[in-house]
Amino acid sequence: MAVERFDVREPLLVELGALADRTGARIAAVGGYVRDVLLGRDGKDIDIVVLGDGVAFAREAARRLRAGDPVVFEKFGTAMVHLGDRKVEFVGARKESYARDSRKPVVDPGTIEEDLARRDFTVNAIAVWLNKADKGTIVDPFQGRDDLGRRILKTPRDPKATFDDDPLRIMRAMRFAAQLDFDVDPQVLAAAKSMRERLGIVSQERIAEEFLKLMQAPRPSVGLSMMFETGVMDVVFPEGSRLAGVEQRQEYHHKDVLRHTLKVVDNICEMSDNVWLRMAALLHDIAKPKTKAFKEGIGWTFHGHEELGARMVPQIFRRMKFPLTYAPYVEKLVRLHLRPMALVDSEVTDSAVRRLMFDAGDEVDDLMLLCRADITSKNPQLVERVRTNYDLVIKKMAEVETRDRIRSWQPPLRGEEIMEICKFPAGPIIGVLKDAITDAILDGKIPNEHDAAVAFLMSQKDAIVAGATQDGTVKKTPREDLFRGKTIPPPGNAKLS
Repeated sequence: MAVERFDVREPLLVELGALADRTGARIAAVGGYVRDVLLGRDGKDIDIVVLGDGVAFAREAARRLRAGDPVVFEKFGTAMVHLGDRKVEFVGARKESYARDSRKPVVDPGTIEEDLARRDFTVNAIAVWLNKADKGTIVDPFQGRDDLGRRILKTPRDPKATFDDDPLRIMRAMRFAAQLDFDVDPQVLAAAKSMRERLGIVSQERIAEEFLKLMQAPRPSVGLSMMFETGVMDVVFPEGSRLAGVEQRQEYHHKDVLRHTLKVVDNICEMSDNVWLRMAALLHDIAKPKTKAFKEGIGWTFHGHEELGARMVPQIFRRMKFPLTYAPYVEKLVRLHLRPMALVDSEVTDSAVRRLMFDAGDEVDDLMLLCRADITSKNPQLVERVRTNYDLVIKKMAEVETRDRIRSWQPPLRGEEIMEICKFPAGPIIGVLKDAITDAILDGKIPNEHDAAVAFLMSQKDAIVAGATQDGTVKKTPREDLFRGKTIPPPGNAKLS
């Protein structure tokens, strides 16, 4: 990439360069912002290297720019300034070393070249001076611009030394490969494989953040495949590794479960940037290794994998320290991901569609996206038939919604009214009666209207109560295992930088 000078047009960089001249500081932009601009991408968050006291310059910059007080990390010699929706991180040029069993650095002042040498990859080790005297001059001691042109990730130093300093860089290599569509140097991959256990000293929170950034890449399969091939997946996401080599029925699938899952993830990325929908795609078949069984004349089967997989979601979220707020959303999609296929394989009845829409609730559209992404067969006739049938299901959903308003479902009778009509005290039986009314509406036995619900309750309550209390206790209803009625926040995206 034959770029000799960097055209410093960004107003914020111009202002920071002028401030540096006024205060006698010497500063340079570095890292991802420089890389992205050189690649013709939009640069947002900015890293600034200061020859001298980076924290002091950050405080002065925050004051001059009328920003809030910077967030200071004294032991790292860094400070973060928030300017609207942008972040600017200031750091003094430094050289670092780390103890073998710690991520706490020993920081000493250094030159710009020493600062660049400690960075993760050569494409992130390019600096641009911002002072007026040499504004736009590029500092590139490790030929990062050449590696940008070749679209390859290499480390400024021996990759083992780079990864030894911060093992999370192993995952960052795979994330950048997926995010930027770059190759990874074979020596870097070899170092990642040999040093994968070093990820054990990295906090799970940092690993989770990097994993979610990978899941936001245009094609996460690029990085996920590298994680599997290097053994990194065994360390950070062992459930994913166990999908490899699990065969599926040959007439429907041409790949094992891991390769199928990676294709589903890439498919969903073409449809949505919702990272939690992408996580649902990654986890939709996660229980297949535990439910695998061979049946003569059929082949490998995975009965119940959707239910077991749904139960595994909260466990995975807790262990990997993903935000538990979104576990119910992912769990619901994993649990229901076969339901639309069941409709495709049978007659699409109004009652089946009502029940699916009711159980999926606000997530029904995302569920259908997941189902479409799950079509990975190489058989074009099969693919076309399944897609056509999904179109029929969606059409039927629209018809049912127009008529029955399932998306804005409100029970025609609330618990208090049921207690008053039946003269029952509060208790589990009220929920059973309420669910029976709901089932009658979903099955098309009665319309979703108040008077019809009252009439049904009066005529059926004795039989319902008798059936629910045969052994002296109120039986739990299957719907209590679903998330209907629970608050699931709208899916959000992890910050990608």
